[in-house]
Amino acid sequence: MAQESLEGRTDEDDGLPETCLSFELRGEWGHFRRVEGNIVKQTYRIIPRTTVAGLVAAMLGLDRDSYYEAFSQNVSAVAVEPIDELRAINMPMNTLSTAKEHMTTMPSRGHARISMPDPSELRQQHNYEVLVEPAYRVDLQLANDDLRGRLQDRLRDGTSYYPPSLGLSEHLAEVTYLGEFELTPHERETTDVDSVVLEAVDSVELTPETEVKVERSPAFMAADEGGRTTTAFQSIAYATGAEPLRVQDVETHEVDGRRVMFS
Repeated sequence: MAQESLEGRTDEDDGLPETCLSFELRGEWGHFRRVEGNIVKQTYRIIPRTTVAGLVAAMLGLDRDSYYEAFSQNVSAVAVEPIDELRAINMPMNTLSTAKEHMTTMPSRGHARISMPDPSELRQQHNYEVLVEPAYRVDLQLANDDLRGRLQDRLRDGTSYYPPSLGLSEHLAEVTYLGEFELTPHERETTDVDSVVLEAVDSVELTPETEVKVERSPAFMAADEGGRTTTAFQSIAYATGAEPLRVQDVETHEVDGRRVMFS
């Protein structure tokens, strides 16, 4: 089965549907590498919006760097809810370089070839911060009818073109389809929000019982001559224990009896 290109296939004029597809992502480990450089390769606690797009594209078998427009603003919306406590540990890993100059293609001739790091090279040890048993609920709106239908088929059937993962390819993800749900918009009010809180960090009501953390992660990407570039980030507030947060004066949507914020 060949990969597919999305060139010329996004339906930007269709608008977002009044329903979303909901699914759970779980795994033993996860690593969503922060963009800031550091000796320890740190991870975001919340799966970034761009990683959700990449995971869905992998499930559908879309070409690398071909799907960013289909997940851009106005034609897609994503809400993420942590559903288990968020915790991380440091894990040393021995790795081989995957830079192009260090890759070996086998066999040297023929159509069915793979590229892999040279196993005779010395390993380098890196410290990775990894999430332990991360779990999220994702609510996803897509304007592209074809993509939405194909994703729903994949979710219902429990199939995927590429193995879905939580960041690194070795951190495999278990995907569970929850269904298609209607969205009910709510005007600005003070309410409990089940998903992560987007661009309203200062509006979160803090309590001694709930630990709240904030991170800023990639939200949107665009293809360029070098492959891709991040075009926008978003600020996220979340409770480390995965509890809902009380937020003042925010717009939300009701999905399956929950209040969520889409970006």
